[in-house]
Amino acid sequence: MGGVTGEKARFRRVAIAGISFQAGSAAIDSATIMSALVYQLSGNSVLVGAVTAILRFGWLFPQLIVGFLAQQSGASMPYYVIGAFGRASAMALMAAVLWVGADWPRGWLTLAVMVLWVFYAFISGIVAVPYNDIVARSVPGERRSRLLATRFFGGGVLALLVVALADKMVAGLDFPLSYAAIIALASGLMFVSSTVFTLMGEPEPVSQKPPAKPGFFQYLRDGITVFKTNRRFRLFVFAQWCGGAVLMAMPFYVVQAQVSGFDLERVALLLGAQTTGALVSNFLWGWWGDHLGKASLLKAIAFGRIFPPLAVLLLGAQADAFLAFLLLFFVSGALANGLTIAVIGFLMEISPDDQRPAYSGYFNAITAPAFLLPLLAGGLVMVFGLPVVFGLSMLAAIAQTVLLLRVSRLPDQTAPAG
Repeated sequence: MGGVTGEKARFRRVAIAGISFQAGSAAIDSATIMSALVYQLSGNSVLVGAVTAILRFGWLFPQLIVGFLAQQSGASMPYYVIGAFGRASAMALMAAVLWVGADWPRGWLTLAVMVLWVFYAFISGIVAVPYNDIVARSVPGERRSRLLATRFFGGGVLALLVVALADKMVAGLDFPLSYAAIIALASGLMFVSSTVFTLMGEPEPVSQKPPAKPGFFQYLRDGITVFKTNRRFRLFVFAQWCGGAVLMAMPFYVVQAQVSGFDLERVALLLGAQTTGALVSNFLWGWWGDHLGKASLLKAIAFGRIFPPLAVLLLGAQADAFLAFLLLFFVSGALANGLTIAVIGFLMEISPDDQRPAYSGYFNAITAPAFLLPLLAGGLVMVFGLPVVFGLSMLAAIAQTVLLLRVSRLPDQTAPAG
């Protein structure tokens, strides 16, 4: 298949590509930069909720189809190329629209940003299945948590530089030109990431047997069979649905910060706190996942996610908004990073080697609807206020913890489906 050979070389390539993407994605973080952009453009809580909902749903839903196509073809890299370069191009276009359309009516500019965000989210979803498959074939299981931790640590360091630049852009340029510059920076880093990963080439498949080629409807039936017969997989899906409900509050932390007196011109500082939290926790999560297991890491992170919404409910508007929200975003960044390492690692672990693209497609497509809940949260904010959304998020984190405790007690099941 060509490309880079050797486990160490592939580890380095995957890490460098991940670091570049991590820094780029920080510059368009849905909980800070993009939520602040949309809130300042529209002032609409439903659209703020839609930012996270669109990103997560768009990321997850295409994976059912991509999983089928990658499983059929036996090659994942072509799909990675489409998704990776497509999302970088989408952000380049959004930056151009914000720059050129700075004087447009706010309604039209908001519409353009949201349309491009939808495009970015759905084309990003093409990347996940091929990325997981290529990484799993390139890096042994006992090094994957370390790989993800290296990616997030290096990406976090680079993201801190992005944060510093973003803070200067917000302070030195008029709105929305400042956001155009930040998003252009994100696009450039994503192009670097896509190029490095693609040049690595695709590793040899784990099995030399030609892949089975069921039709699409048989593929769907196989997915239903996996869901029905593999209890560990099924409970993991239920836990991820609860995880989607936890995220319903995520875009509203920025809104709550402003309500509590935090100046959104300093939104880059919230991103910096979030990035620093992710950065300093990386090696803890990497060590934990490789030495204590992905299931143990999942349980710990789920339990930890109870506390950010609880803190908002307890502190209300009485706390020092600046320091309280910096700390809150620091903790949230650490937890989000650990969750990503744990979920990716655990999904790779419970997926049969010869069906990993299919399992990724099944899992992410089945869980995708739960990540539309921030849309519902936007409506709840309009009717009942912010505390209701944070309360529901906390309850969902408790439910996720309980489900993951049950998952960890079950034996692994990786028998082929169908």
